[in-house]
Amino acid sequence: MTTGFDAVVLAGGAARRLGGADKPALPVGGRTLLDRVLAACADAVDTVVVGPRRPTARPVCWAREDPPGGGPLPALAAGLAALDDGRGRAEPPGVVVVLAADLPFVTAGTTAALLGALTRAEDDARSGRPDPWEGVMLTDPGGRDQPLAAAYRLEPLRREVALLRAEHGALTGLPLRLLTGELALRRIADPTGRASFDCDTWEDVAVARARLEKPSEE
Repeated sequence: MTTGFDAVVLAGGAARRLGGADKPALPVGGRTLLDRVLAACADAVDTVVVGPRRPTARPVCWAREDPPGGGPLPALAAGLAALDDGRGRAEPPGVVVVLAADLPFVTAGTTAALLGALTRAEDDARSGRPDPWEGVMLTDPGGRDQPLAAAYRLEPLRREVALLRAEHGALTGLPLRLLTGELALRRIADPTGRASFDCDTWEDVAVARARLEKPSEE
C-alpha cells in the first residue's frame, strides 16, 4: 500500500504571458503561489523544487534543469535526479507527487485524492485485476490531462526519462506528453473542479486572488 511519497514541484519557466514576472513568488490569498503548492504536499518525505531559489514557508531541496528554461520534461528529470541524491535513505518512497508551482487551488486534499487512487489500483491488482497503473493524473473540467498535477511511481518514471534521454540525446524542448504517453496512467477528474486551474496570465492571477479572499478557499 502507498504510505509515503516524495514531491517534485516545478517552479521555473519564463512566465512570458506575465511579462517575465516571478510567477511562483506572486502573492495570492496571503501566500505565494509556491507556498500554496508546497502546503498541498506538506506530508512528503522529501520535496524538491526545480527552479531559482526563493524564500519558502518550509524547508525544501532545490534543483535546476540544465540548461535552465528547457521545459517541464528536463525540469522533472532534474527533480528526480535530486531525489536520487538522497539514495542513502533507509526506505525511500516509491511514489512521487508532481505539481506545477502555479496552481493556487491545489490542496492537501488534491494530493490525497491522487495517492488514494493509486492505492486503490494496488488493491485491485492484489485482488487479481491486471491493473498496471504507473501513475494517476488529474483531468481538468474540460477532460484535458494535467500531467503536472499527478502522482507517479518512481521506477517507471525514471525508466521512461532515461529512455527518452537515450533516444533524443537531450530532453530540452521535448514535450511532456512523450513521457506520459509511455506510462500506464489512470485519470481522475479534478475533485473540486479548481485544483487544475493554473495562473498563466494576469487575468488568471486576478481570478485566483478574488476567489481566495474568501476564508473557505484557504
